[in-house]
Amino acid sequence: MAAPSSTSAPAGSGRKVEHVAIIMDGNGRWATERGWPRLVGHRKGAERVKEIVRAAPDLGLRWLTVYAFSTENWKRSTEEVLGLMAIFARYIEREADRLAAESVRMRFIGDRSRLDPKLQKLMAGIEARTAAYDRLNFTIAINYGGRDEITRATRDIARAVAAGLLRPEQITDQTLTQHLDTADLPDPDLVIRTSGETRTSNFLPWQAAYAEYEFTDTLWPDFTPAELGRILSRFGTRERRFGGVVGA
Repeated sequence: MAAPSSTSAPAGSGRKVEHVAIIMDGNGRWATERGWPRLVGHRKGAERVKEIVRAAPDLGLRWLTVYAFSTENWKRSTEEVLGLMAIFARYIEREADRLAAESVRMRFIGDRSRLDPKLQKLMAGIEARTAAYDRLNFTIAINYGGRDEITRATRDIARAVAAGLLRPEQITDQTLTQHLDTADLPDPDLVIRTSGETRTSNFLPWQAAYAEYEFTDTLWPDFTPAELGRILSRFGTRERRFGGVVGA
């Protein structure tokens, strides 16, 4: 299938993608390859996020979720972690007006309790400010880990059982879904990971159980809307059987 010449919605796609989730990998490597500090790569990566968010609606996306900071990323140097948190805060402050003007709803998933209170306040503020918009639903996973999310959801369900509000036999997969951070988000149709790595890295393990995956060698700072368009076009040729048989 020919690559689209612009960032317009992929022509001829047999199956529509509405929700794309992206593991934005390769920022540090991108900077290191150029002899620059890793934080330069993270800043460049934040600029790339702006471009992808701006292009997403024209590509037919209604939901975009990106993996910005995992529960395991605290293992990085203090300098890098603090720098990343500063980049997140700056992004929220600088993008609030534009996101609202473009009718983009922004929200966050992950455990906020470990984040700086000032950052938490910024996050809550932009969520409230953009809550009424739906041209694009943009979600950032920060201090997020799939196992942590499922553990927290399981604790909530256990408390409900202990309080007599729920019987064990009433628990279904939908019960767990409703207690996840993503309770009001649809499952992703497609998960993309940049930088050539082929791990899922604890990102949306429950939600992406039947998602299609695409791994690209492109480092995140070099990942363009045009490449996203090409990936979406390829998605249109895939058969999603969800455990069944096509034509059965």
